[in-house]
Amino acid sequence: MEKRNIIVMGASAGGFEAFKQVVEALPADFQASVFIVWHMAPDIRGVLPQVLNRVNTIYAAHAYDNEPIEPNRIYVAPPDHHLLVERGRVRVTRGPKENRFRPAVDPLFRSAAYAYDQCVIGVILSGALDDGTAGLWTVKHRGGVAIVQDPNDAQVPSMPENALREVGVDYVVPLAEVANLLVRLSQEAIEETEETPEVVMQEDKRTELEIRIAAQDNALEGGIMKFGELTPFTCPECHGVLSALKDGQRTRFRCHTGHAFSADALLATVTEQIEESLWSAIRGVEESVMLLNHLGDHFAEMNETPLAALYFQKAKEAEARANLVRKAVLSHEQLSKDSLKQQAEQEGV
Repeated sequence: MEKRNIIVMGASAGGFEAFKQVVEALPADFQASVFIVWHMAPDIRGVLPQVLNRVNTIYAAHAYDNEPIEPNRIYVAPPDHHLLVERGRVRVTRGPKENRFRPAVDPLFRSAAYAYDQCVIGVILSGALDDGTAGLWTVKHRGGVAIVQDPNDAQVPSMPENALREVGVDYVVPLAEVANLLVRLSQEAIEETEETPEVVMQEDKRTELEIRIAAQDNALEGGIMKFGELTPFTCPECHGVLSALKDGQRTRFRCHTGHAFSADALLATVTEQIEESLWSAIRGVEESVMLLNHLGDHFAEMNETPLAALYFQKAKEAEARANLVRKAVLSHEQLSKDSLKQQAEQEGV
């Protein structure tokens, strides 16, 4: 009988200590294969495997492309690379970012669920926003087990909260109980009566294509635009048109070059870029003020007083416009589901 021996875990802020605590509590002879994605800057040196090797004898290392999958082994996504699971091997790629991250949690969970169905256990730990929710939905949808760290126990509760809100999670446990739960679940044989849930062919094809996109296939040539409805929104990464994709009742977005966003990640990114655009507008207007004043001084030195006065006047008008934009940028909010929820709670909505 098959067992649930493919474990995928994802986290962002607060994840370093969370992974360390879970791995430290696992038995040294743990016979499952563990795959980890932790959000990190692309230019930092990944030290998570070394830390995990100090707390347990289960060998942990950054995965390499086409590495065989073995039990009693921890595969960690390298910085700036997606970690994907295929039948019997891992893939390490530089496919398009998802939810602004590479590595991202969703591609790992999605690929493991596609390759191993009921044998997969998905675990969402501490983190911001909602990367991992779509991937955990796929794990659950294809017969795997969904585990979420209790948000009250998480250093940053957003990732667990969003997963709980959107996915029919099987277990919600504090961090201290995750390892024991993984041991118990991985030792249980999958009963023959447990049939793999039927997946609609269109949905199956889309999942396969999204995995190929993360593996660096061409999203447009693969036909990603056929799987969703076109929207008026553009991709914050490349400004390509975004299509809306459905996971049950949940909507997320993907562009024709391959970048993917949850609705919350898209909102956070768009509102962040509004601030960047406003500062850029201020810079441009202030440059025109400096140039107008410079030219005004030049014409004044040439005794062309009326022309110089006009340049100085236009500089003052431009400065007034810059101040209006400055007021707008200083009052601008970067929005997300969490910030709006907190605001609603404060206002008693």
